Amino acid sequence: MKPRILSWLGGVLLAVLAGAAAAQPPAPGTYSEKGADTCLDCHDAESDTLTFTTAAIFKGRHGHRGNARAPFGAGGLQCEACHGPGGQHSAKGGVRKGTIVNFKRDAPGGPAARNAPCLGCHQSGARTGWHAAAHDRAGLACVDCHKLHTGNDAVLTRSTQSAVCFTCHKQQRADFLKTSAHPVNGSRSSRWAGQGQMSCSDCHAAHGSQSPAMLVKPTINQTCYSCHAEKRGPLLWEHAPVVEDCTLCHSSHGSVRQALLNKSPPLLCQQCHSVAGHPSAARTGAALPGAGGGGEIFLVAGSCTNCHSQVHGSNHPAGAKLMR
Repeated sequence: MKPRILSWLGGVLLAVLAGAAAAQPPAPGTYSEKGADTCLDCHDAESDTLTFTTAAIFKGRHGHRGNARAPFGAGGLQCEACHGPGGQHSAKGGVRKGTIVNFKRDAPGGPAARNAPCLGCHQSGARTGWHAAAHDRAGLACVDCHKLHTGNDAVLTRSTQSAVCFTCHKQQRADFLKTSAHPVNGSRSSRWAGQGQMSCSDCHAAHGSQSPAMLVKPTINQTCYSCHAEKRGPLLWEHAPVVEDCTLCHSSHGSVRQALLNKSPPLLCQQCHSVAGHPSAARTGAALPGAGGGGEIFLVAGSCTNCHSQVHGSNHPAGAKLMR
């Protein structure tokens, strides 16, 4: 009887020890056994207690199983590809906080730690200049603009991209609401056209650029010529400011004057052209007919462009003064 009792007690002791070992939370760095299925036990579409859900991620590229480079592709780590090993986070009785990568603004490690999972895969193409760009210097993280747990990332869609940019760029948002503006969604021009025909990324490289204002082209003129090819030339008679810099006369985002001009003619033209010996004195309140003033009727309506209609340049043999 004694050997049997000892054997039975030994078996019970082993079972207790095994159960105690199994009850221990996994060590840090341990991946969950079921991958995304473990995460979905709590982070599902019907969760009303947790802030973040994961169901919509399957509508985007990251959740495509057919994409071998995606986290959910063949052999991928699924949720833990971005959030890190979650075995300890998901274990019953385990420590739920601080054991996975946190993408909140107050996450430990700051923007660098929040960007590390993204830059681990997205390093080529437009991201090569990120570390020298203004957005990185401003302390922004990828998730400040991009949303992954959704079927449609707003910043990647032309019709909604500007709203994301405007959350920080308040002055540009105000400019696009002025009388004359490029047809970016949300501007007056886009409302007249029925929809936004342009997006911020048509001119600016959000991930970094060696050009001024993070332009997609090396210079402001080359960027403008992407759409305004008729202004590129070469022209027989060139207007010097046009060749130098479009913004000498035009506001890039919007203006209260027609054609996005910085100033109203003839004041804009008179920044370079002298009024001496030329009928270029504007009709002001003191220079109206009968008031004894010498204002010129030529400067109503289009002002200087009433005569100098080819202000960007001319190919006409008689167009030295940009009049035809």
